[in-house]
Amino acid sequence: MELNRTDLAIETRESFPEDNVEIEGVVLNDKLLQKGRIRVSTVNILNEKGAELMGKPAGNYVTIEFTDKSMYMDDKDTKKFEDKVIKEICDIITDMTNSGRKTDTEPAAEDNKGEKKTETYMAVGLGNRFATPDALGPVVMEKIMVNRHMVCEFGSEILGNNKVVCAITPGVMAQTGMDTYEVLCGLVENIKPDFILAIDALASRSIGRLCRTIQITDTGISPGAGIGNNRHKINEETMNVPVIAIGVPTVVDAAVIVSGCMEETLSKQGFSDNEIQIFLESIAGNSTKNLFVTPKDIDEQVRWIGKLVSRGINSFFEN
Repeated sequence: MELNRTDLAIETRESFPEDNVEIEGVVLNDKLLQKGRIRVSTVNILNEKGAELMGKPAGNYVTIEFTDKSMYMDDKDTKKFEDKVIKEICDIITDMTNSGRKTDTEPAAEDNKGEKKTETYMAVGLGNRFATPDALGPVVMEKIMVNRHMVCEFGSEILGNNKVVCAITPGVMAQTGMDTYEVLCGLVENIKPDFILAIDALASRSIGRLCRTIQITDTGISPGAGIGNNRHKINEETMNVPVIAIGVPTVVDAAVIVSGCMEETLSKQGFSDNEIQIFLESIAGNSTKNLFVTPKDIDEQVRWIGKLVSRGINSFFEN
């Protein structure tokens, strides 16, 4: 039983015994926005040592958190809050695409007329639209503003900027009989996008972060990894295209909840950390294996957070 299963880099960083301990090869930065309503954390995994300690690929992980509902859900400034989240999503994607462009293509970023050359972005909504906790990707794709079909018909002159956008919801293996990796390989070969934006639901180890946290990373994604269904990785190495992954935690492993409650109780009773760990390992079994917990109003929450994510992505495409 994995007691700390999570897809979030910030939670992995928090799992180390001391909050302020320095981890070799890992840099953490925080900033607060909207009078503390929004926390933006950046975890930079700089090298192989940091990747080994964190159990995640080297790269940049930016997390936008707004975990306290009382601070904004009933506030008259809710629109300002949402607009700030949307702007943060747009700015983070912009920074990652800027750093993800290959150096040798930068001098050719403009044509002979001084106009920027077009770039093709492929948005991919991972997950199962018929399983609500896993439907984030398809929900976001419903609101992505695509234009590649018009560019193919009328030419790039119709663009308001240099971004050509297409989107796909490849489904899951149980629906298609194909691994998402296989589907995307064929699309990439034909469309030849400059960037892939992959949107997927994640697993957290904190109930408070469900549908209240957005992680954006330039390291790609392993679909299903958070719940133990490891598939082919979708990243720059496998796709030969820079991949930016945008994820929102929608489930918590039941074993994590159980162990967290018991750990808190035993700690209050004076047991040492070592004794608590031994006890938790002794009761670890299959009783909660493959059991995940999600909020009772997950359908409403996925629609709400999906709207924020899609508007942030569309804002980036429009700039």
